[in-house]
Amino acid sequence: MNVIIHDLETETFQELFPNTNSDTHVISADEKLHHCIGCFGCWIKSPGSCVIKDGYQNMGEILSKANKLTIISQCCFGGYSPSVKNILDRSISYLLPFFRLIDKETHHKQRYKNTFSLSVYFYGKELSQKEMSTAQKLVQANCRNFDINDYKTAFFQSPSEICKKGEIQ
Repeated sequence: MNVIIHDLETETFQELFPNTNSDTHVISADEKLHHCIGCFGCWIKSPGSCVIKDGYQNMGEILSKANKLTIISQCCFGGYSPSVKNILDRSISYLLPFFRLIDKETHHKQRYKNTFSLSVYFYGKELSQKEMSTAQKLVQANCRNFDINDYKTAFFQSPSEICKKGEIQ
């Protein structure tokens, strides 16, 4: 399954993805997704499932079925847009509350044996080199946490530029 997380306007999304099929799960930042409250209920009270029942309590399970994750986000100070960050925060149930060491860094253990590829497309006018460097490091850290080896990060001035360049397959 392909999973797409984005913060695009509906028209721009449809221009990028005119023919999404039943094997594609789209998570739009304009949907009414509640913020993670940091209660760790997805680890303790209802393992693997968020205690907030808003239709996205199963983000970990969605990622467990993914073979490709595509994120399209405005680059905000070297990070994801707040709405995309919110979606990713709600995906913490993909991981276990237990720790492991990777290159002397502490990371969560995987809940699922699934691995997927990740493509992140940031957009924003006049992004600085520092913002792009920070965003690349963020994506690398996300990949380390989610045990992703196959990933790419790309930067564009605007979402329409992604469409023009035909970057997304």
